[in-house]
Amino acid sequence: MTQMAVKITDEINPHFYKLWNTKKPYIIAKGGRGSFKSSVISLKLVTEILKYISKGRTANVICIRENSTYLRDSIFNQILWAIGVLGASSEFEVRKSPLMIRNKSTDSTFFFYGADNPMKLKSNLVQNIIAVWFEEAANFKSADVFDQAIPTFVRQKSPFIDEVKVYYSYNPPRNPYDWINEWIIDKENNPNYFVDTSTYLDDRLGFTTKQQLELINEYKANDEDYYRWLYLGEAIGLGTNIYNMDLFHRLDKLPEHDRIIAIYYSADTGHEVSATTCGCYGLTVTDKVILLDTYYYSPEGRSRKKSPKELASDLHEFIQECTRRYGMQPEKMTIDSAEGALDNQYYNDYGIRWSKVKKLKKINMIDRVHDLLAQGRFYYLSDSDNDIFIDEHKRYQWDENTLQSDDPKVIKENDHCCDQFQYLCRSNERDFGLKF
Repeated sequence: MTQMAVKITDEINPHFYKLWNTKKPYIIAKGGRGSFKSSVISLKLVTEILKYISKGRTANVICIRENSTYLRDSIFNQILWAIGVLGASSEFEVRKSPLMIRNKSTDSTFFFYGADNPMKLKSNLVQNIIAVWFEEAANFKSADVFDQAIPTFVRQKSPFIDEVKVYYSYNPPRNPYDWINEWIIDKENNPNYFVDTSTYLDDRLGFTTKQQLELINEYKANDEDYYRWLYLGEAIGLGTNIYNMDLFHRLDKLPEHDRIIAIYYSADTGHEVSATTCGCYGLTVTDKVILLDTYYYSPEGRSRKKSPKELASDLHEFIQECTRRYGMQPEKMTIDSAEGALDNQYYNDYGIRWSKVKKLKKINMIDRVHDLLAQGRFYYLSDSDNDIFIDEHKRYQWDENTLQSDDPKVIKENDHCCDQFQYLCRSNERDFGLKF
């Protein structure tokens, strides 16, 4: 029989007692970053499955992220953590293909699926299901994923329960018109749903470390609106101007006691119809990200436009010059995922492939930049070549006609530096300490 190593009340804050004990079949946990809502759900799911294991019964739990790519580093590790906290690690084994965590004595299993394969969800053959967890639910394309998947899992419920418990956890998007912010309004009035809102301020057990609190306070001091969204879970809206330019810190020279440890490049290309730009960025010992130099070519007003071969030569010369200046080879070179001609030309001429950015919705791409800015870690060298970068960010705006939708658009004019900066932050999230 599996024995729990700790008291549950030592591991969950009093705020979550109602969520833990609710009899309602659908449980929504929303709120700001660092509120420990995912930790509570994982502990609850492991606690429930251990009850069945102690009786020699088989019970299964389905865990879902919006994309299978994110499973291992998030919800999978969260369940492993909870199993460890409850002293049951020796009772389970991990299988990687397909991804699952299985109890050795009863075959009770945590199954992990990505919603990017909807047919796999709809054709589920797993029996004895006691619970389903949609983690980072705001990242799913729409509520259709829930509507299509849940009936399948409910049909396969364990004979020892009356209802399958369905959990949703997420951080609310900034945009009030995002589909999940409108979906939750309906669910708050549905008697079958328990809705909980939590923030890091609900931590009464001291799980939030001093270092985490210092970082949160940095966000609050640098950009209070961003703090309200990220840590208080408020749908603060988008406004029209996208960036707070006070968070773009100017440097007249590189800091003397904060050396650069890695160099990154990011490019947005346009060829004959729009500008091509490439930024050279340095990452310092203290995690500052500094725009060091900018290449920018616009074909506007030119009777003869540069060919992909000429642009490849320009970019190569730009990178070589920066390499000589800073004495470092590129850590990573990122380019628009839609780019083909210039990337192929660069490879043919220099034997080097650029890394293609994995794009998200525009609002999610911009959020990566906002995260870096709100931490107060972005700087740019005061150089005439960087003026175009700052000017384009000053003018970067949302299209007002799309703000009241779940997929707002930007005004696509003079935004090439803005795009390459987003590619940089998206492609180097881990290196830059951006957590999504």
